[in-house]
Amino acid sequence: MTEETPGFDKEPDVPDDAGELADAAQSAASAKEAAAPGAAAGDGQTAQPAQPDHKAEHDVSTAQDMHDTDGGQEGEDGQVAAIAELDQTRTALHERTQDLQRLQAEFQNYRRRVERDRVAVKEVAVANLLTELLPVLDDIGRARDHGELVGGFKSVAESLEMVVAKMGLMQFGKEGEPFDPMVHEALMHSYSPDVTETTCVQILQPGYRIGERTIRPARVGVAEPQPGSAGSPGEAEGETPAAEEETGGPDEG
Repeated sequence: MTEETPGFDKEPDVPDDAGELADAAQSAASAKEAAAPGAAAGDGQTAQPAQPDHKAEHDVSTAQDMHDTDGGQEGEDGQVAAIAELDQTRTALHERTQDLQRLQAEFQNYRRRVERDRVAVKEVAVANLLTELLPVLDDIGRARDHGELVGGFKSVAESLEMVVAKMGLMQFGKEGEPFDPMVHEALMHSYSPDVTETTCVQILQPGYRIGERTIRPARVGVAEPQPGSAGSPGEAEGETPAAEEETGGPDEG
C-alpha cells in the first residue's frame, strides 16, 4: 500500500493579481524587442539634424496674407456701408426737417387766420349791437339839442355814450366840412354864395363808425356854389360882362 506524502494533495496558493503581473511583463518584453532594431540601426549611423520645412512656412505666410487681405476688404466694405447708412440718415433727417417746417408754417398761418376771423366776428357782433343802439343815441342827441337832457335821464344818457365809446363807436359829421359821398348821405340840396365847393351846411343825423368801418353815414343837407355868383371862376379872372361889350363901355353912353 503506497503511502501518500502528506501535504502534496493540496494546491499551492496563487496570488489574485498574478495574471495581471504576467500580462504586464509580457507587454514590456514585446516593447523592448520592438525597440531593439531601431536602437541597433542608431548605433551604426549618426543622427541627422531636423531640416526646416520651408513649404510649411510658405503656406503659413500665404494663409496669413490672405487673412489680412480678407480683413482689410471686410473693413472697407463695412466703412462703405456705414457711409451709405449715414447718407440715408441725413436724407431722412432733411426730409423730416422740411416736413416739420412746413407744418409749423401751416400752423402759423392757421393761427393768423383764426385770429383774423375772431377779430372780424367780434367787430361784426359789436357793430350789430351798436347799430341797434343808434336810434337811442339819436333820441339822446335830440333831447340834448332841445334842453331836455336833465336829471337822472342825463346821467343814464352820459353813461350809455361812455359805454359805446369804449366799444369803439365814434361819431362824425359837422357843419362846414366838405361833402364826401363815401361817408355822407345828402338828404337836402341848395345853392349858397357863401361856399366855394359842395359843403355840408346842415347835419340831420350824425354818422357813426367803428375804426375804419362806417356803420351809418352822416345824413346831411348840402349847398353848392350859386351859379353866376361873385365867386364864380369867370369873374375872378376879370372877364368883362357881355352887356358892356355891346355898348362899348360906360363912357361911350
